[in-house]
Amino acid sequence: MLELMQNLSWVAVIAGTVTAFVAGWIWYSPLLFGDQWADGLDVHMGTRIPIVPMVCQVAGLFLLSLFVGVSIDVSALVILILGALAFLLLGFSGESFAGHPMAVRLINAGYWVLALMVLVLVHALI
Repeated sequence: MLELMQNLSWVAVIAGTVTAFVAGWIWYSPLLFGDQWADGLDVHMGTRIPIVPMVCQVAGLFLLSLFVGVSIDVSALVILILGALAFLLLGFSGESFAGHPMAVRLINAGYWVLALMVLVLVHALI
C-alpha cells in the first residue's frame, strides 16, 4: 500500500476533494439542479446544514480523489475508468431500487461524472 502512495501528490488529493465538493455545492444549488433534485426526492431544503451527509460526502470525495491520484500515478487509467463506471452503475442501480425518479438518478449520475472529471483535471494540473 505504501508503495502506491510514494509519489502521490497530497496537495492534489486535498485540492481535488475541495474542488469536487464545491462543484457539488453548485450542482445541487438552486442555480442548477437543486430544486429539481429536492422536488424529486420530496426533500425540503431548510436552513439547517445536514452535517452527517456533508461529512460523508467529504470523506467519500477524499477517497475518490485518492483513488484518482493513485490511478494516475501508476498509469492505471483503465482501472480508473472501470472503477468509475462500476461506481456510477451501482449508484444508479441503488437509486433505481429505491424508486427515485429518473431525473434524480440522472442529476446524481451527472454530478459523479462531473466530480470525476474535476478530480482528474486537478490531479493532472498539480
